Amino acid sequence: MTLHLYGIVRADHCGLPPDGGRPGERHAPVRLLTAGELAAAVSDAPAALAPRRRSLSAHHRVVEELSRRGTVLPLPFGSLWPDEEAVLTALEDRAAYYLGQLARLDGKVEYNVKAGHHEEAILHQVLSEDAELRARTQRVDKAGGGTYRQRLELGELLARAVRERERRDTVTVHDTLAPAADEVSRWPESKGWPADISFLVDRARVERFLGLLDSLARSRPQLELRTDGPLPPYSFTGRTHPGGSGRHE
Repeated sequence: MTLHLYGIVRADHCGLPPDGGRPGERHAPVRLLTAGELAAAVSDAPAALAPRRRSLSAHHRVVEELSRRGTVLPLPFGSLWPDEEAVLTALEDRAAYYLGQLARLDGKVEYNVKAGHHEEAILHQVLSEDAELRARTQRVDKAGGGTYRQRLELGELLARAVRERERRDTVTVHDTLAPAADEVSRWPESKGWPADISFLVDRARVERFLGLLDSLARSRPQLELRTDGPLPPYSFTGRTHPGGSGRHE
């Protein structure tokens, strides 16, 4: 039977998630496979595990419960291995690596911060900071919108100024929050969110991190901030099974 992996923990991990955390159509219970100082949280799964919303939610619930009960190296949904022997072999062969990663993540959680801009606010700020661009905009407005070429050139200048402001604000988000984090992972820009940054934060410094985030929101009203966390450290696990026999579907 194919196995679906949720994450890797120490063998003395506090326990398993409740029975409610069962992904896949067969609702197989989650169990721990132990090899030496390590254990993997697994459940039986069909060979092709479809990424349905119900299954994805169940997977994340299991990983979150594992994280609440101790340190976990979370695996993405769809981490399938052929059988128990393959999982146990991987745990034994890569024990030093996994134990090192668990030690690195002890007591830490992930916060993901996305930052975008309120359109009217950022246009107002761009124009207030650039006298030449502001004057050019006013001339075009007084000319009833100007010619097509004038409108096109003005639009390109405004777009360029907005992109530069977004770049600067992305740096500001990073530089403001990074001092409260142990590690930072920046993601490619996603639609509507020029800044998409994950922070690995020690639980003892969460209050400081959230305080900096609150100060950032108050000092940069043009920013639209979305924060997810605390989360299991998905963005900071590296290659969770280097050299292993698992596969990602």
